Amino acid sequence: MKFNQKQTTQEWLPFEDIYDSGLIFHKNSFIKILKIFPINYDLKSNLEKEAIINSYKNFLKTCDFDIQILIQSKKEDISNMISQIENKKENNQKIREIQEHYIEFVTKLNQEKNSSSKNFYLIIRKKVDILGKAKEDFTNEESQAYEYLNECYFKIKDTLTRCGNVVDEIKSKQEILNIFNSFMK
Repeated sequence: MKFNQKQTTQEWLPFEDIYDSGLIFHKNSFIKILKIFPINYDLKSNLEKEAIINSYKNFLKTCDFDIQILIQSKKEDISNMISQIENKKENNQKIREIQEHYIEFVTKLNQEKNSSSKNFYLIIRKKVDILGKAKEDFTNEESQAYEYLNECYFKIKDTLTRCGNVVDEIKSKQEILNIFNSFMK
């Protein structure tokens, strides 16, 4: 095995195909990824929290299809911010001391709080039976899966928007590859 040879994300992933439309084909299933931008539940009043929970219940009741929730948590990288502060050359000794104290403070805070950012994804899929089918039959299965997954997307978007969340569909091959790349870092 050669370790010097760089492999692309596509070579690492077990998917059979990633389409320009944002669909993924994997083991007789078409898959669609949705990105969720959630609300900050803790900042809501009790009445708002109750309404959000009821809306979320409606979301779960309307999901009569396969769904997977994926949460990606990344530790915040503050090295760029620190290097920008360090690179600003100040002649004033007092300002340099403030910069150093600020860097110490931010670094300590980041370590204590274990700062992280989170990405939330919903993965929906449609199983298909393509065994022994001709190319045109497969294309028909693909278009039916695309329609079905879009219907699921609009159901999810409608119900989660009522909770206050924003739902975006991943529409391109490049967006999907960017998501997969982010998991490999």
